Amino acid sequence: MRIILLLLILLPVMDTRAQPQYKQMRGKDTKDLVFIGQLSFYDLEKEPEFKWFNKGVDAYEPDEATIAYLKQHLKVYEIVTLIGTWCEDSHNLVPKLYKVLKQAGYPIKLHTLYALDIDKKGAYKEEEKYAIKSVPTIILYKNNEEAGRIVETVSESIEDDLKDIIEEFERE
Repeated sequence: MRIILLLLILLPVMDTRAQPQYKQMRGKDTKDLVFIGQLSFYDLEKEPEFKWFNKGVDAYEPDEATIAYLKQHLKVYEIVTLIGTWCEDSHNLVPKLYKVLKQAGYPIKLHTLYALDIDKKGAYKEEEKYAIKSVPTIILYKNNEEAGRIVETVSESIEDDLKDIIEEFERE
């Protein structure tokens, strides 16, 4: 009986924590689904309208040698990623980032993901806090210091650019 009572008390609390921290809207011109606010890769993965995410994850094959490097070095960095669920560059880069982080064994609790609206505005002014001009923007931090960022596109590949940021930051 105590267990049932405890479950009845905890169930509403668990349910409210499961509520998404983002809003959904439709684009003015395109009518595409737009997320705004903090979300997770899982939110992108489970959204039926975001077929681009799972297709991108499945299609990408990161470089194994670079993944081995990231397995050793990336886990001490926090990553903040700002995307537009409406943005082609985000559609291209974000699934690749997710696959790289998964293969590198990156502790996902160190990653924060925000979606911005079509005007690149966040739910809580994330665009100002992180000085966002373009999406996607991927920012690496170590000990609360910005190590570097990838903005809109990559120079080589997502994994190589992450490696380059780490190597450059560690040299300084």
